[in-house]
Amino acid sequence: MNSHSLTAAAAGTWRLGDLTVNRIGFGAMRLTQNGAAFSDERTPHDRDRAVAVLRRAVELGVNHIDTAAFYFSPLRSANELINRALGPYPDGLVITTKVGPGRGPSGDWTDWARPEQLRGQVQENIRQLGRDHLDVVNLRMNGNRPVSELFGALAELREEGLIRHLGLSNVWPEQIDEARAIAPVVCVQNRYGIGERRADSREVLRMCGDLGIAFVPFFAIAGAGRESGAVPEHEAVLDVARAHDALPAQIRLAWTLQQGTHVLAIPGTGDPAHLEANVAAGALRLTDDEMTRLTALGQPTGADVA
Repeated sequence: MNSHSLTAAAAGTWRLGDLTVNRIGFGAMRLTQNGAAFSDERTPHDRDRAVAVLRRAVELGVNHIDTAAFYFSPLRSANELINRALGPYPDGLVITTKVGPGRGPSGDWTDWARPEQLRGQVQENIRQLGRDHLDVVNLRMNGNRPVSELFGALAELREEGLIRHLGLSNVWPEQIDEARAIAPVVCVQNRYGIGERRADSREVLRMCGDLGIAFVPFFAIAGAGRESGAVPEHEAVLDVARAHDALPAQIRLAWTLQQGTHVLAIPGTGDPAHLEANVAAGALRLTDDEMTRLTALGQPTGADVA
């Protein structure tokens, strides 16, 4: 499909609280280096190229960027690249970040943040992004445990004006209910894709739709093993791609967006051509038969705790 004339507006829009975003966004996790995220064995992306990709994304109508302070490689920081590329930020650009996990200066993972440490993580994102507040902060969880203390700490920061809206990441349905009893939840980020679904993923997808909460899948394109080439692409995905003169990644994104009007996509890349192809996928429309065939691929997986 011709990707050069298509913009993020083709995917339609959704509201994160009072913020309207196009349903095709951009994920910054892979922006800092070539290859798998968080690996020390990969080379850093060229800084100017990464900046150019971010600016091109905004030119293509992307107004929702997903990032985190712990998205960094030995020589690149996603937040600082975003700040350099897009600051001062254009009106209507929504930057979503997440807190919970922590990494030391050398990239080593630290213990999950305690409630009293979340303020520092929020402030770190604010400093790196050059903002005076954060549009959306997702609390990323590690396991099916109570969220009240952690989410309550973020709700206090929201009351102070450091955060505009709150979301959740890597959560179970009961955790969503628990958080909503404390403060409004505008989005949920869980692992979800063709052949990349947790056992409860359909329930979370439906629950978010019923509640008017954005469902924002991660690993919608790459998934386990595909980014390194260790796992070949499903033949069914290839067949559908050929039928639409599209790339397999575009089919995966189209399938994701057709899960519901409340579903947002945040594919990430450091390659300008891949960026244009990802944005163009928002205009693809798969048939009911194609959707059924692709949905049947793979079995639900266990919880993602990365």
